[in-house]
Amino acid sequence: MTSSAAPPLVAVVGPTATGKSDLAVALARTLGGEVVGADSRQVYHGMAIGTAQPGPALLAAVPHHLIGFLDPATPFGLAQYLDLARAAIAGIRAPGRLPIVTGGTGQYVAALVQSWSVPRVPPDPALRATLSAEAERAGPQALHKRLAAIDQTAAATIHPHNVRRVIRALEVILHSGRLFSAQRLRSQTTQGALIGLELPRETLYERIDRRVEAMYDAGLLAEVRRLAAAGYRRDLPSMGSIGYPEAWAALAGEITPAEAIRRTQLATHRLARQQLTWFRRAALGINWLRADRPDLVQAALGLIEAAAGGTQDEGDDAVHQDARHR
Repeated sequence: MTSSAAPPLVAVVGPTATGKSDLAVALARTLGGEVVGADSRQVYHGMAIGTAQPGPALLAAVPHHLIGFLDPATPFGLAQYLDLARAAIAGIRAPGRLPIVTGGTGQYVAALVQSWSVPRVPPDPALRATLSAEAERAGPQALHKRLAAIDQTAAATIHPHNVRRVIRALEVILHSGRLFSAQRLRSQTTQGALIGLELPRETLYERIDRRVEAMYDAGLLAEVRRLAAAGYRRDLPSMGSIGYPEAWAALAGEITPAEAIRRTQLATHRLARQQLTWFRRAALGINWLRADRPDLVQAALGLIEAAAGGTQDEGDDAVHQDARHR
């Protein structure tokens, strides 16, 4: 199959440690494509180990976009991502190549494939501090109820304990005068082939645990030392990525490296569960594949070909759409 026979966009999604980067590169090499990252933390340079950015071999195999390009002190959010990703996708398509989006930040993928319209509201540190203090004082449920009173649709899509997201929703509403839920969809039609990778929980946890250990073997603590030496602070939003708070604590002598590894593994288990739940509820029309099946690349190519032809193979019981998960 050539890229001209492929749909206009391919996305490879799913929980962390399922092999999304490997599959995306394999598909890009086969179809004449380029990879566009969809991860809110892999955008930062100097943080390759802790954010599990694709390794040198994968980066050299095909062109990659939106990986390791941003200063860790620079705030980054959905609006900036959409601007950059849409520009990258247009540039890939121009010479007839295929954009392959991959990453674990579901909101980024959904915003791309469903053409979200995002309010252009810059961060307001003072307002965020005030709302954070309110959440500390009255509890996250109180802040969530405040959002629900203004924008019930937005509140229904944000967990009450996701204080950061609740605060962002209130920030957008207060500064723009628009409901936060108005950023959602311009079109309900998902364009392209969306492939999700999944694994049994025990297998996924084992992969996560081994990967965290490999991060420490590869020098995660040294990476954080370099970041500190370069003047980056422990309290930066970028340093809130799973793995970094634990590594900073280990370097400060607050916990042992072994405890840092254990905490990172457990936090990543939680993240994987949250990612899978999000993708399964997102109504994106994702076709799910077992990440450890031996014919994974061929199965994914089959799904892409089916999407290009407007058909769906219902006969393969190892492939199922997320609509049948719910």
